[in-house]
Amino acid sequence: MRVDRRTVVAGLALAAAPALAKDAKVTFRVPDGACDSHHHIYDPRFPFNPKAVLTPPYATVSDYRALQKKLGTSRNVMVQPSTYGTDNRCLLDVLAQMGENARAVCVVNSKVTDAELKILHNAGTRGVRVQFGLGNPVGADEVMPLARRIAPLGWHIQCNMPPDQLVQMESVLLGLPVPVIIDHLGRAVDNKGPQYLTVRKLLDSGHGWVKVSGAYLYGGGTPPDYAGASAAAMGYIKAAPERCVWGSDWPHPDATKKLNPVAMPDDVTLLNLMAKWAPDARLRHRILVENPEHFYGFDPAKRPKAL
Repeated sequence: MRVDRRTVVAGLALAAAPALAKDAKVTFRVPDGACDSHHHIYDPRFPFNPKAVLTPPYATVSDYRALQKKLGTSRNVMVQPSTYGTDNRCLLDVLAQMGENARAVCVVNSKVTDAELKILHNAGTRGVRVQFGLGNPVGADEVMPLARRIAPLGWHIQCNMPPDQLVQMESVLLGLPVPVIIDHLGRAVDNKGPQYLTVRKLLDSGHGWVKVSGAYLYGGGTPPDYAGASAAAMGYIKAAPERCVWGSDWPHPDATKKLNPVAMPDDVTLLNLMAKWAPDARLRHRILVENPEHFYGFDPAKRPKAL
């Protein structure tokens, strides 16, 4: 039997597929204009960075649209994955395919030109991701200069980093001239650890935002409740409901990595956590619809129907 790359990729995708969800469907009415504020795309037309730590199976715009139909979300924010480094061609292609209901967060370093930033902005990019531990294309010393570069565009800095580094950079993040949003609950696994407290300081300052996403990633409990991560999420939502957004983290690249993969989550289960974290429909509407409109610049007058 001849084994080629396509066969291998298909096998990896099958192996990584989540078990059938216990929840046959989302347990609450997903409102029009609901936004998945954190997902990735891996397209075979765009080569991975040769130094990439994560090289997951391909997951295209077509695949993502199938997920939207499953969840009912109708807006999305594509986050540049570490796999592509500072090559944002895939990101620009995603924005072109998905149109006005999509935004993106890119990865650039201090070498980026003003012309490149303008192209990214006009396409729908609204922030720069800083991620430590997966190749570090943006160094810690570049965060402040980058923030000053993007401030005139109205962009933000998005951070994903180990808890100790997040705590160490607390004063820097509080002093940035742009809003800061922290990925995946700040990797908090409860509502009292140092990383949780740093995120709370950012929220309490009025300067910070947080993505209530990635409950499955960092040891915050087991499905379907993810008790530790849920405690952190509910603490953030109680403290600053106006500065929380939800994201799926699809297609879950940490579940397909070669070393120490996490368990592949079910996307319905992850969205259903919102019924626990924000039991009131008006609060869920704020987190899923209104907050992303404010933060990413979606038009409130053009809320697309739930899929």
